[in-house]
Amino acid sequence: MTSDTTASPAPRPYRRIATEEAWAPPEMFDLFRGILGDHPEDDPGFMSLMGYYVLNDGDRPRFIRERMTDTEGVRLQEMDAAGVDHQILSLTAPGTNPLPPVQATDLARLSNDQLGEIVRNRPDRFSGLAAVPFSAADAGAAELERAVTRLGLKGAILNSHVRDRYTDTDEFLPFYEAAEALGVPVYLHPNAPSASLFKPLHDRGLDGSMYGFGVETGLHLMRLVVSGVFERFPNLTMVVGHLGEAVPFWLNRIDYMYGKQVATGRYPHVKPLPLKPSEYIRRNVWITTSGMPWQDEVMFVRTMVGADRVMYAMDYPYQYEPSEVALQDELPISAEEKFEFFEGIATRVFNLDLGS
Repeated sequence: MTSDTTASPAPRPYRRIATEEAWAPPEMFDLFRGILGDHPEDDPGFMSLMGYYVLNDGDRPRFIRERMTDTEGVRLQEMDAAGVDHQILSLTAPGTNPLPPVQATDLARLSNDQLGEIVRNRPDRFSGLAAVPFSAADAGAAELERAVTRLGLKGAILNSHVRDRYTDTDEFLPFYEAAEALGVPVYLHPNAPSASLFKPLHDRGLDGSMYGFGVETGLHLMRLVVSGVFERFPNLTMVVGHLGEAVPFWLNRIDYMYGKQVATGRYPHVKPLPLKPSEYIRRNVWITTSGMPWQDEVMFVRTMVGADRVMYAMDYPYQYEPSEVALQDELPISAEEKFEFFEGIATRVFNLDLGS
């Protein structure tokens, strides 16, 4: 009689926490379907983004819709298949941003209530970020506080521009003040390009995730930096996906040219900052690998902003590629760094308590 000597797989020494994973309540799709059907010409960027995913019955839109509203069926199955232990869910773009105050507030509250329930039912698998009504008088500050203190959500999702307005102006400061006071991160996520950017991108099919999303969100991040939002709120934590929307690749040039602009007074309407742009990025911004799993790029961004600033994300369901998980498992970093990349940084930034 021989004994079975087949070894079971060694336990993985870290949990994979995916930090930019899209979700939406069914009511959001119903709302957008009505808006797009009644007024398709009002917002061409909104139509390009949500018209495709809401009104189109092709294979990819149906694939996305079916997974977006699901948390107990195929989503869990695909998380398990890819080896993703935990997802941080957030209301998919454009979220509340295209809506006027009453509709934005209603959608934010409905989404947060549902997401809070999902998290309470499966705290081992899901955490959530709050949707807020940025078009409301307080820029969503009250809803952010409710979602964090009463529903247990871990931060806020900001789907870039709000009805073509960027959040570096005074009307949005109550939101940032609330986020800093609560000690929760703000995830700056892509949206369809704003009206002034949309046409030249859309003319060549570049307005989506291939290029336009990065242009839009990188612009928003740099506006926040040079406007002084991070100077005014030095303890604000911002998270940016897709390896920083290309900004880390430009940091040295940004610093150099910013210094020249300040020295020559080229833009008298722009107040100089006491720190270089890169210093605000390295102090206030954390970066995820959502949709950007390739090793050369990940390692470069770690070099530019610091290894302790870069963490894992998948961008589910828009980019569900299990092979990308294995690719990042093979990053040429130490076991301790790999733990931080997949689990440790996210646990601290989003204040997660996932147990042992």
